[in-house]
Order: sequence, then structure tokens, then C-alpha cells
Amino acid sequence: MPNVLRIQSYRFYFYSHEPNEPPHVHIDKDRLSAKFWLRPIRLAKNFGFSSVELRKLQQLVEEHQQQLLASWNEYFNIEH
Repeated sequence: MPNVLRIQSYRFYFYSHEPNEPPHVHIDKDRLSAKFWLRPIRLAKNFGFSSVELRKLQQLVEEHQQQLLASWNEYFNIEH
């Protein structure tokens, strides 16, 4: 499970066994978790984050989309 980014108390990562899904990122904080698709950016799943925090997470994903996609492509050997 490669960690690709850490911002404040949020950990951004993806699972190594999910290469057949579209590019996405999981975000954890304490016992809370969310999954965002990266193209287009949208919430896929939420486990406990408030709507206010989800908006903040979406903004962080938008700000770091290129880095997250590059990490995904590099890890799964996808050329773009």
C-alpha cells in the first residue's frame, strides 16, 4: 500500500492490488477514510468524514491531482 502524499493529518495512498480500477486515491485520518476518483475528480466512497471535511479533501485532491496521477502511473507502469 504505497503512501503517495501526507498533508497535515491526512494520508493519501492506493492499494497495490487495484491496478484494474480507474486511477484513484484513498485518504485516511485516524479511523476515517475516503476514496476519490482522479479523472474526473469525484468522491467514490466515504467512511465517516463530514461534508465540510470532504470538501477540503476534494480541494486537496484537485490541488495535487497531477502528482497523484503521476504516482499512480509510475507505480502501475502506465505510460501517458
